[in-house]
Amino acid sequence: MVPNYEFSSMQYLDFSKSIRRISKHPLPGFEAHNKLVPGYRQQILKKHNGNSSTKKAAVLALFYPDKVGNTRLLLTLRASYKGTHSAQISFPGGKTEGHDNNLAATALRETYEEVGVPTTTIQMVRELTNVYIPPSNFLVTPFIGISDTTPLFKTNHEVERLIEVALSDLLDDQFIRFKTTDEITGITTKIPYYHFNDQMVWGATAMIISEIKELIKTM
Repeated sequence: MVPNYEFSSMQYLDFSKSIRRISKHPLPGFEAHNKLVPGYRQQILKKHNGNSSTKKAAVLALFYPDKVGNTRLLLTLRASYKGTHSAQISFPGGKTEGHDNNLAATALRETYEEVGVPTTTIQMVRELTNVYIPPSNFLVTPFIGISDTTPLFKTNHEVERLIEVALSDLLDDQFIRFKTTDEITGITTKIPYYHFNDQMVWGATAMIISEIKELIKTM
């Protein structure tokens, strides 16, 4: 059932005006994250949130209008490679570089490099709660951004394909699913995830989306 939010089917023109209100709202933080974190990972994150060797990264949750003016959120399916996050669903983003002035600059630069959206067309709305990723020892800082024009995407070698999520799907709790598996810990575990566009969106990306959803509810 689609939630009774007046903005669930809101076209981008109205959504872009409303989302700016969240810039001063308190962040839901770990409470929102934990809705999409399996129990075993919650315990890990409570005990560990990075160390002196932790690498910093930033990602961008970009909202924009599609060709008929409906609001979309951009995700990417990463290309397959020999690495921790191969073939996973993620936001555009990556590791900070020495020439980045700050983490927001990292998110914007990586978005341009990965999906071709020019920095000048993106308005940054706000920074979100950091997410620590134990397998790769990254501390990721997410940002919400908006583009008032429909982007002309151009992906690089890091991106297998784009996943454009409708705002109505993002806010609909029926897209939250659970997968029972023992592949990760060796113990049967229920993994919460979002099922968007026939793709399993889990882990850090799902945690960030959960916080975004809670923020949108406050608009």
